[in-house]
Amino acid sequence: QLQVVESGGGLVRPGGSLRLSCVVSGGTLDSTDVAWFRQAPGKKREGISCIGSRHTWVYYKDPMKGRATISRDSAKNTVYLEMNSLKPEDTGVYYCAADKLGLCTDFELYNYWGQGTQVTVSS
Repeated sequence: QLQVVESGGGLVRPGGSLRLSCVVSGGTLDSTDVAWFRQAPGKKREGISCIGSRHTWVYYKDPMKGRATISRDSAKNTVYLEMNSLKPEDTGVYYCAADKLGLCTDFELYNYWGQGTQVTVSS
């Protein structure tokens, strides 16, 4: 069974940057799909980025394209989401999820979730 723990959220000014970390234990990270989700205030949780188990394939939802980079450090069992040029509309709780899916964009199928980390973009 996989365990997932996120960290790295906080308060940042518009235009700033933040790096979120997701530690996945209980399995081999290289054979695991990992995704980041965001739940903005009053909205449904949505998948915004993922990295495939072979970590050669990554995906970004349109609002994050060009502003985010997802990466994997297998030695540390950690997936990172680096976000730049942050906007107030990026505010929300960011969740990391992991599973062995074969296609990391199957966002509705993830079974193993972290507790979430709050990101607030405000001046």
